Amino acid sequence: MTLLNKNQILSAVDRKAEDLEVREWGGVVRISTMSASDRDKWEQDTYGGEKTRTEDFRARFVALCLVDEQGERLFTDKDVSQLGAKSAAALDRVFRAAQKLNALGETAVEDAEKN
Repeated sequence: MTLLNKNQILSAVDRKAEDLEVREWGGVVRISTMSASDRDKWEQDTYGGEKTRTEDFRARFVALCLVDEQGERLFTDKDVSQLGAKSAAALDRVFRAAQKLNALGETAVEDAEKN
């Protein structure tokens, strides 16, 4: 097996995306895997420090995963509270799909919800 070089690693298209119909929102959204930096930031914001941050738990995660056709985020960090005001059922369905795509285990979600 040949070892990859730096350019091969950095140019690899390694982020998956899936489309999901959200009837409540009237169409389809595209869910993407997060970048490693975004995942680290989300985990630090959620689990890091002295206090676990559960406010807008799902909305913060979904905001990092919803992308447009070019793979750019639809929502900024400033949009999270507006996203969090949407239907809990719809947001949870998107969250669960993003959770699966990003390999965020059920245990991590349950631990955060308990705190």
